[in-house]
Amino acid sequence: MFYNAKNLTLKIGDTEMDYVSFGKGSRNLVMIPGGGDGLTTVKGLAVPMAFSYRMFADDYKVYVFSRKNRLKEGYSTRDMADDQAEAMRRLGISNAMVLGVSQGGMISQYLAIDHPELVEKLVLAVTLSKQNDTVKQALGKWIELAEQGDHKQLMINTAENSYSEKYLKKYRLIYPILGLVSKPKNYERFLIQIRSCLGHDAYDELEKIKCPVLVIGGRQDKIVTGKASEEIAGKLGCEIHMYDDLGHAAYEEAKDFNERILTFFKE
Repeated sequence: MFYNAKNLTLKIGDTEMDYVSFGKGSRNLVMIPGGGDGLTTVKGLAVPMAFSYRMFADDYKVYVFSRKNRLKEGYSTRDMADDQAEAMRRLGISNAMVLGVSQGGMISQYLAIDHPELVEKLVLAVTLSKQNDTVKQALGKWIELAEQGDHKQLMINTAENSYSEKYLKKYRLIYPILGLVSKPKNYERFLIQIRSCLGHDAYDELEKIKCPVLVIGGRQDKIVTGKASEEIAGKLGCEIHMYDDLGHAAYEEAKDFNERILTFFKE
């Protein structure tokens, strides 16, 4: 199997948590993805994940975690961080490098605040620590489309607000089939996750994060804004890199994204 890639499931409470692992390194790297996890978990994606993040596979044992398969109404990003901590402890993962993207970055903030012994270094990518008008409008639209069951428009809206115009010129070619991509049986889990983003407010507690942090953002971000990344870095006084011409999907579009993170982890 490619880089020993495995699809795995962990029992957490009365439900399960899907995760994948790959890599042959002696150190641990935990990745927590964004709100798209509410539509489809990482189940079955071990090989694609290992290929996409193969740069890390020689030095790290990499884990990519979804949220629990069933979430209670009103579940918060802090609750999700507690679940993440439980999963890591159950698997014997501590003192890990942690990469949180978008909602995963919100969860990672609370992971580092409430469970500092689990996090050695932290990367917060295209995320926020407190609310702003842009994220309220963007996520409010996703909630509206999900409640209507309009999956195609949900996918199109997400793409239009995430990617650069250069990328979208190619991506728009597949818009006719987007209604079939990652469509869930229902939107309950997605809505709970997206609403948790709208309730996220860790700004006043960020100073409790004591590990080294790298913040990465896109100045053209139409979902959380580039200013949100600057707010986090300003509060922490940490290293920051901003992609001037990219938005929320900088983690996909920036060719040096993974290399920049690997350099930070190795410093």
